Amino acid sequence: MVFSNLIFLYLFLPANILLYYITRNPAWRNGVLIAFSLFFYAWGEPVWVTLLIFSATIDYFHGRICEKYAGRWQAKAALVSSLVLNLGLLGIFKYSGMLVESINTLTGLSLPVPAFSLPIGISFYTFQTISYVIDVYRGQVRAQKSYWRFFMYVSMYPQLVAGPIVRYKDVSAQIESRQTGREDFIKGISRFCTGLGKKVLIANLAGDFASQYLDGDLAALTTAGAWFGILMFTLQIYFDFSGYSDMAIGLARLFGFHYVENFNYPYISRSATEFWRRWHISLGSFFRDYVYIPMGGNRRHQFWNLLVVWFLTGLWHGASWN
Repeated sequence: MVFSNLIFLYLFLPANILLYYITRNPAWRNGVLIAFSLFFYAWGEPVWVTLLIFSATIDYFHGRICEKYAGRWQAKAALVSSLVLNLGLLGIFKYSGMLVESINTLTGLSLPVPAFSLPIGISFYTFQTISYVIDVYRGQVRAQKSYWRFFMYVSMYPQLVAGPIVRYKDVSAQIESRQTGREDFIKGISRFCTGLGKKVLIANLAGDFASQYLDGDLAALTTAGAWFGILMFTLQIYFDFSGYSDMAIGLARLFGFHYVENFNYPYISRSATEFWRRWHISLGSFFRDYVYIPMGGNRRHQFWNLLVVWFLTGLWHGASWN
């Protein structure tokens, strides 16, 4: 299910809003969000709900261990375990096919290529739980004691489709206690509609034009046609991605959560550095805080650090070498 789906717009979302707002007990409201998130997640492929539950469960306990044994080997073991399990699962489902194809190409072998379907949102909730465990390990946040509150943080459906990557420290206070009123409802609906308009009215139309020009015989394209196709594709990827982010931020606001902004007019950037800071902000800040700075940042081996981060960023967006 996607946010522009008619079933989502006319059945799922109204039912979720209605049940959430008529429920006054905070614990029951959390339960409503969890139930609808699981239904949303199971809509496409129910079996992957087990993977989401597994990821949330192991990192709930990893966080508790990191806090209980802070500064001791048990905490470091929990951190390493979290990284290995989460990145291992992400690698299997998202990158195993690319890896086997590369091996076959380089060696001439004919190894069977895995054909896993990619679980919805795995790239996002994997990075969310990793950031949570690292922050607890560093002592930057307290571990969440309630399993259900933590599970709600991981499974919330607004960010599952296309982000943003939500840090626990940014929403921890809202998980514990939040108020939803008229202002949240109005601003949430407004932001959601803005994103929906970007997706349906601009991104989809630009994508149709891009396909007409770029999916055919490229050798027959005129120079003007090639530039027009590139322009349409450029608009498509921006308005598609930023539209989904707007919808996610708006949906979260409906339920009292304030997600971080994910795009800040990247196409007006005057340098690659500025573009990096404006495009997919939650992903860029993730790699900055958990990869770039720990590797040395600007202090040492800056070129190598940037190369690694850009490589990982590209790989995160798609399982291919180009």
